[in-house]
Amino acid sequence: MSAERQVVAGSGFGILDFFEVMPMPLWLEDYSELFLQFERWRKQGVSDLGEWLREDRSRVQHCARLMRVLRVNRRTLELYEADSQDHLMGQLPSVLRDDMLDGFAGELVQMWTGSRTFHSVAVNYTLSGRRLDLSLKGVMLADAERPWDRILVAMEDITELQDVRRQAQTSAGLAREFFEQAPVSLWVEDFSKIKRLLDDLRVQGIVDFRTFINVHGEFVDRCMDEIRVVDVNGYTLDLYKAQSRAELLSRLDEVFREEMRDTFAEQLIELWEGRLFHQKEVRNRTLQGDLLHIHLQLSVFKGHEDDWELVLLALTDITARKKAEAYLEYLGQHDVLTQLKNRSFFVDELGRLSHKRTPLVGFVALDLNDLKFVNDEQGHAAGDDLLRRFGEVLNKAVDRPATAARIGGDEFMVVLPGMDEAATTTVLNNIRSLVVLNNQYYSGPELSVSAGISVCRDSNALEKAMREADRAMYEDKRSYYEEHGRRLEDRCRREL
Repeated sequence: MSAERQVVAGSGFGILDFFEVMPMPLWLEDYSELFLQFERWRKQGVSDLGEWLREDRSRVQHCARLMRVLRVNRRTLELYEADSQDHLMGQLPSVLRDDMLDGFAGELVQMWTGSRTFHSVAVNYTLSGRRLDLSLKGVMLADAERPWDRILVAMEDITELQDVRRQAQTSAGLAREFFEQAPVSLWVEDFSKIKRLLDDLRVQGIVDFRTFINVHGEFVDRCMDEIRVVDVNGYTLDLYKAQSRAELLSRLDEVFREEMRDTFAEQLIELWEGRLFHQKEVRNRTLQGDLLHIHLQLSVFKGHEDDWELVLLALTDITARKKAEAYLEYLGQHDVLTQLKNRSFFVDELGRLSHKRTPLVGFVALDLNDLKFVNDEQGHAAGDDLLRRFGEVLNKAVDRPATAARIGGDEFMVVLPGMDEAATTTVLNNIRSLVVLNNQYYSGPELSVSAGISVCRDSNALEKAMREADRAMYEDKRSYYEEHGRRLEDRCRREL
């Protein structure tokens, strides 16, 4: 089993440590059987998966049965009211039922078309039967042993928001109560002065509004100053950490900082083009200065399409989701154990360099010595520690635009755009010096590496140059083990 697989399995410090404490429900799943089913359908001539699934709903159910859940985190168990993962897995048919298949069909179509990520809105149920409205986002993790055998799915519970929307549709008489008690931030604002400013521009003959505000940035600032907040609900005060409406409204300049300006400019363009309902992702600040990631929905009240005197803004806090997405993106490009780039990123980087026809690229191939011996004699925790230490060395030794990646269990590659033999050798010497310092700082097994270098001057021969660096590294490793064996023999003679 490779070191990456040991980390996924839960040994030492790795992905599941982060997985367990993430603030959002996470599922680690195996879709490899689904991948094989897709391949069979393609060979049968299926081209439009969406239509294929609509023809027979049992095909969606069949796909659902091919998924295998490997792990869920603590937040997932809390959400579904489960005592343990086994408890949840034993009740999956009561959790994933009814409306769930509609969202799942959309996910299948996204994966069918080659996307490495998918998203959907789905309905699940807790073990007690309570409905859950969920926003799902999944990503295929890199360095899989089989296609799609590691899928990470993040969930956002939007039940309360969906409940509010459903209730508002059925009982307009409770609108004020919903406004005040809604578990999302609601703002009622007056955009009438903005409407007049935009109308004045049309009278002046302005047609290309985007170009106009690019040239006259002060117009955006003026429009921001003309917004009048009519009311906010209680959730808004909690979200922005305000003691009262008066405090919040008097300190709006702290909430809507300069980083909000570009997003507001896009909102003005939407309004200029007649889109009186639109949504954006924006960034605000609490009154304590904390960054908030917000999903903003703007809608002009019915009956006020001509004057914009009443505009509703619904702001949903998606900060936790953004953190989870950033984590998913990190996992897609990094080896969590060493904090270096992973093989998937490395392959993409070679493709970018080839596409850009980079004329000069240095390679340093590296391999840890004695890692198997350390794993066998002292356990995989000690081996993982060596890998982490070497990750520290490479992260310190390699700066952009160079890239250091873990491309195998104990194999690493450094890519050095624009560096010739002398510069590449300098980088390798720096790495070796840092290895010596690292061994002085840490106790335990000695960190030792074999290395080889090569330089490519033909952007079409990057892989050939990389193989040359590999061959040089293996020659260095052979010399290391020959010398290592002689030292062991000499020591045995002295002891005898």
